[in-house]
Order: sequence, then structure tokens, then C-alpha cells
Amino acid sequence: MDINKLIITMVCLVIIITIVEMYIRRKYAWAKISKAEEDAKKIKEDAKKEADTLKKEATLEAKEEAHRMRSDLDKETRERRNEIQRLERRNLQREETLDKKNDLLEKRENALNEREVSIQEKQNTIEQLYKEEREKLEKLSGLTSEEAKDLLLEEVNREIKHEKSIMIKEVEQKAKEEADKKAREIITYAIQRCAADHVAESTVYVVSLPNDEMKGRIIGREGRNIRAIETLTGVDLIIDDTPEAVILSGFDPVRREVAKIALEKLILDGRIHPARIEEMVEKAKKEVENNIKEEGEQATFETGVHGLHSELTRLLGRLKYRTSYGQNVLKHSIEVSYLAGFMAAELGIDPTFAKRAGLLHDIGKAVDHEVEGPHALIGAEVAKKYHELPLIVNAIGAHHGDVEPQSLEAILVQAADAISAARPGARRETLEAYIKRLEKLEEIANSYEGVEKSYAIQAGREIRIMVKPETVDDAGSIEMARGIVKKIEEQLEYPGQIKVNVIRETRAVEYAK
Repeated sequence: MDINKLIITMVCLVIIITIVEMYIRRKYAWAKISKAEEDAKKIKEDAKKEADTLKKEATLEAKEEAHRMRSDLDKETRERRNEIQRLERRNLQREETLDKKNDLLEKRENALNEREVSIQEKQNTIEQLYKEEREKLEKLSGLTSEEAKDLLLEEVNREIKHEKSIMIKEVEQKAKEEADKKAREIITYAIQRCAADHVAESTVYVVSLPNDEMKGRIIGREGRNIRAIETLTGVDLIIDDTPEAVILSGFDPVRREVAKIALEKLILDGRIHPARIEEMVEKAKKEVENNIKEEGEQATFETGVHGLHSELTRLLGRLKYRTSYGQNVLKHSIEVSYLAGFMAAELGIDPTFAKRAGLLHDIGKAVDHEVEGPHALIGAEVAKKYHELPLIVNAIGAHHGDVEPQSLEAILVQAADAISAARPGARRETLEAYIKRLEKLEEIANSYEGVEKSYAIQAGREIRIMVKPETVDDAGSIEMARGIVKKIEEQLEYPGQIKVNVIRETRAVEYAK
């Protein structure tokens, strides 16, 4: 019995403790809820206060901005109003000025009308007087006005023809003198303003070596390296007793340049064997091709010739590696371009056209080893292929007389080419040898009977011989030309060829006194 009471008592205690604990937890929860509500209420009030503050600040800023904008608008409005007023005053002044000018023009028009009426009256009076005087003259002379006019005109024509002939003769003589003087001045000025230097090319290059041991590496085992270089470049490689140097020999300057660049790269790299040689030769070919392109572009830039086809520019660059009697063809072309341009400017002709034709005149030499025919005609075909103007094509083809020139510029290109090639020092020949060769040419020509005068021209590439027509006939001229050619071939050493031109002319000249 006591145990049951004890259990009941314990259960009751547990229940009471649970109820008390639940009550305490509930009270604690209600306390937290109350605190949270108070905190939320406080946060809400703070947020409301802050919102009111921000609203007031935004309202003030908006009012200030509106005030500032209103001030700017008022200022701009005042400025525009002042500008409009200024324009109105200006227009009013213009209207007043126009009204004054209009009044002045009306007065002038009235005055002109009055003057025109007066002039018409005077003209009518003059015509009446002229008619009366003409009738009196016709009665006195016994001739009509038409007959008198014809007689007077006939007499005047006779006098004018005589004076005209005298004047024409004087003008022709003066023009010849001035033309010769002017031509000499133009050529002299052109040569003075064009002071281009020419680099003499040779048929060999010398490549320096770091030491003599490198010669053995270049030759290679059983000569395989040197054979590979010669086969790939087409250039002879000469290795002799010259210390620390090898010689590249060949007549094609492009191949020599490729071989030189490839060999220098191989020496710098140090690895010399057939596979490496082939690789370096290919790189050298690409480098030379780039150099050719750059040289062509530089030539067009120097001369101010623009708009050339890219292939023409490349062909110009190839001329750097071409020589003519020791004269660099690219430098020669640039000089001809300058000379033709200077002479065209002196004569009042468009220098741009002349410079373009001068720069391209020897373009055929870049491909003449690939195409048969004279380089002038080859160059004309190349220029035509790449859409140059017909007059440019003609100037290129005519610069050695292969075709007839069709423009003044073509003649200037001929003259500039002759000047550039003929001046002493342009080609690999000393001044003394140059003069002696010209004197010897004229001496050979003058040794024949019947020769009146002889002139060595075109840097000794042509000799013109004037013969006496009463001594030498046409058949004798042909025989003389052949004999002079044979003597020149036997007695002279000269580059290229020499043209012998025998001229026989008969003139009839009379003077009326």
C-alpha cells in the first residue's frame, strides 16, 4: 500500500514538474515574442523617421535642381532673345542697304537709258554723214565703194605678204637660236638637279670566314657540301689560298646574292650539311625576293610614281641586280625618271607622265633573258600587259627608236636615257678612255675621202657621218659604211655595238634680195 502511494506521489511530482516546466517555457516564449514585437516596432519607427528624412532631403535637392535649371533656362532664353534682336537689327540694316542700292541702280538705269537714246541719235547722224561722204567720194574717184575696197585690200595684201615673209624668216632664225640655247639650259639644269650615284657591279662576291678551318667544313666530306651549294645556287664557289675568305663567281647577280646570303647564314649557324644547305638556300631566295619587292617600292617612292601594278614594281626591283655596261639599271632608270621629269617641268609639260615613262623605260631588261627581242619592245609589251596607258607603252617602246614616238614625253625619255648613259662616269669607263674612244671613232670616219663631218654620239654607241653629195653617191655611202664598220671592229675595243650612220644629202638654197 505504501508502495502504490509512493508511485502515485512520484507520478504526481513528475506531472507537476512537467507542468511547471511548460509554464516556465511558455512564459519565456511570450517574453521573447513581446521583445521581438517591441524591436520590430522600434525598427519600423526608425525606418519611418529615416524615410521622412530622405524624403525631405530629396525634396530639397529637387527644388534646388529645378531652381538651377530655371536659372539656366532664363539665361539661355535671354541670350537667344539678344541674338534674335541682333539678327533683326542686322537684317534691318541689310534691307536699308539694299533699298539704297536699289535706288542707286534705278538712277543708273535711267541714266543709261538716256545715254543710249543719245548715242542712238548720234549714230544715226554719223551714218547719214558717212553715206553722204561715200557718195561724194564715189563721184570724185569714179569707183564704187566695193571696187575701192577690193583695190585697197589687194595693195595691203601685197605689202603684208612681203613683211610676213621677212618676219617669218627673222622669227625662225631667232627661234632656232633661242631653242638651241633653251635646250642646252634645260639639259644642264636637269643634269645639275639629278646627281645620282651609280654602283659598279662585278661578277664575284668575297665572303669572309671566321677562320680557315671553316673552308674544310664548307667543302665537306668528299666535297659534298660545296657540290650541294653550287648545284642549288648555280654559282661557282672558289676556295683558294686567300686567308679567311671564299669567292662566289657567277654572271647572274641574283644567283650570286642568293648564294652569298645562304653561305653567310650557314657560316653563322655552323651546321653545314646538304639538308641544311638546301634549307638556307630556300630562305635566301625568299629574302632576295623580299629585297626585290622593297627595292621596287623604294624606287617608286623616290621618284613619286604611284599606282604601279605590283608585278611592275617587282620587275623594277629585279633591275637592281641587272647592269648594262657596268651601269646599274635600277639606278639608271631612277636617274632617267628624274631627268625626264625635270626637263618636262622646264618645258611646261606634265612631269608626272614623263617620270613614270622614264622609270619604266628599261623594264624589259628584267625579263629579256626569258623573252626574245629588243628590251624596249619587250618592256612595252610588259607595260601593256599590266594596263599602263598607251602613251606610256609607246614611250617605253620608242626610247631606242624601235617605234615612232607619239608624244613629247616619249622624246624626253629618249633624251634622258641618252644623257644618263652618255655622261662620263655613268658607265664603267674612265673619262680619258671615253674621250679617246670618241676621238678614234671620228678619226676612222674622217680618214675616208668624201667625208665632210662626223659626230660620235650616244656615248660612242653611234657615229653619224655627213658626206659630200658631189663626191660620194648612194652606192658609195653603203660601201663606206661597211668599210668603217670593218675598221672599227679591227681597231677599237668597245662594249655592246656601234651604229654607223652615213648621211648623204643634196640641198638647193637660194636667197632673194
